[in-house]
Amino acid sequence: MSHLNLPDFDIKIAGTRSHPTVFDRLRRRYVALTPEEWVRQHFVNYLIVHKGYPASLLANEVRLTIGDKTLRADTLLYDLQMRPRLIVEYKAPHIVISQKTFDQVFAYNLLLKADYFIISNGLHHYCCRLSENHEKFLFLPDIPDYKNI
Repeated sequence: MSHLNLPDFDIKIAGTRSHPTVFDRLRRRYVALTPEEWVRQHFVNYLIVHKGYPASLLANEVRLTIGDKTLRADTLLYDLQMRPRLIVEYKAPHIVISQKTFDQVFAYNLLLKADYFIISNGLHHYCCRLSENHEKFLFLPDIPDYKNI
């Protein structure tokens, strides 16, 4: 897999050469190792180990239903009352983050009403916070530590 703009860690890879898997610590099982999953596992590790996010409040591949459409949020951080606080959307490293990616997260947030979102392809990371009047998202210079959100 490709090198990312995220700290390396002791990632658990299994499966076969043609069907590799990676251990997802949040789902507590091995999942297919795709380029997007490579980014997800590195980013979740970064949030937990380097930014202090509690693993017990994070969830991967959260199913959302909007009308008759089923979507999946890549990673959610919940508050202590189990309300969504942050949405993280991942793309594979070769995917350019575009307005379409931001629109995807905005659609999720119509349902979730989270205060923060992050978009990452493992190389570039964008973090935004909802303004106090809840009318727009403001870009942050860095991903905040858990204690600061």
